[in-house]
Amino acid sequence: MSYTIETKDNKAVLTLTIPAENVEEGMREAAKHMGEDSAIPGFRPGKATYDAVKQRVGEMKLMEAASENLIRAEFVKAMIEEDLETIGQPFFDVVKMAPGNDMVITAEIALYPHVTKLADYEKLSVDSKDTTPSAEDIARAKKDLSLMQTKEIRKESGKELEQGDKAVVNLTMKKDGVVLEGGEGMGHGIYTNEEHYIPGLVAEILGMKEGEARNFTLKFPEDNYQKHLAGQDIDFTIEMKEIFKLDAPEFNDEFAKLLGLENAKKLEETLIKNLEIENEREEGLRQDKAMLDLLAEKSTFEEIPDLLVNQEINQMIHELEHTVTSRGMKFDDYLTSINKSIADLKLDFTAPALGRVKVGILLKEIGEKEAVTVTDADVDAELDKISADYKDNADAQKQIYEPQYRDYVAHQMKNRKIIDFLKGKIIKK
Repeated sequence: MSYTIETKDNKAVLTLTIPAENVEEGMREAAKHMGEDSAIPGFRPGKATYDAVKQRVGEMKLMEAASENLIRAEFVKAMIEEDLETIGQPFFDVVKMAPGNDMVITAEIALYPHVTKLADYEKLSVDSKDTTPSAEDIARAKKDLSLMQTKEIRKESGKELEQGDKAVVNLTMKKDGVVLEGGEGMGHGIYTNEEHYIPGLVAEILGMKEGEARNFTLKFPEDNYQKHLAGQDIDFTIEMKEIFKLDAPEFNDEFAKLLGLENAKKLEETLIKNLEIENEREEGLRQDKAMLDLLAEKSTFEEIPDLLVNQEINQMIHELEHTVTSRGMKFDDYLTSINKSIADLKLDFTAPALGRVKVGILLKEIGEKEAVTVTDADVDAELDKISADYKDNADAQKQIYEPQYRDYVAHQMKNRKIIDFLKGKIIKK
């Protein structure tokens, strides 16, 4: 194996040349595995000759099967010889791959960009915020809890929709006679006491009866997330299907007992405690972000490779897609609902992705400076804790103790220790 290397702007391009004889050796190894897994006429499983397998699957198929192991092995050798400090995943490209010839591959890798000036975190300051629930927060929590226990009682036919009722409607929205994408809803629920609907919608349907239909036009808000509809006149057709009176329980001792607590005072105390816990969690996340953003702002870095930023952008899109699909929505439908394409998301994520890359570099630098470590015993304890949540899933437990996942957990724990160390320096109580 031979290679050449070019470095520029914190990026390296390795050109790997794998001799034809090594390629053929890799192909023969691949043929053995294919012969074991595939039925080759005239041969027992695993006994087919190299030529028989090659004739059966094709020479290029064998070469492709061998290439992954060949490239990985030669790439690792070159990295060790060059002693390169890299970050992110390499991007491979095939320059030449043909039977009987040397294989030529390029690998583009991001070299680890270092901090050229680390902010003096002994002198930085981020104020903390009070996490005590406000009277408004407590009142809202009481109302929300009451609404969760609300009974829906269907009104008799002929009764009108009143403020505070729930309407079940068939709804169609059109612009210039064309139904909007996602602008039809069958059995759509409208709670007349809520405020998040298009302004004027609730007022237009109050007084309707079951079976009645109305047509009207409303202007979409100027700040509507669908920019092409913002400020536009939209035609509505509403058919009233059902009307429900909402019977919300009062926040009293009887209600508290229904929820397993002795009286309203105890229920309110529980609500306040839960609000405090949630406020503290949100404040902790806010402090983390504010502190790390400030550190990144006050520090300077070597040029950060586009390759590294692009990888972070793709990771952010993957995380968003996972969040959307975990809520039961198709990612394509989500993109349509926000009127964005993948290209739009990549542009939106460029600045935050660069920020995440800088934070990662800073945590590594500070961790080394402050000699922050995580012991094997700490990692073992954390893995055992995670495993306990999957005690009925043997496959999941096995994966938890795999080396790759262990490394991931250790990395996350170390970063958490570094962040906690920094918070002790920067966050002012």
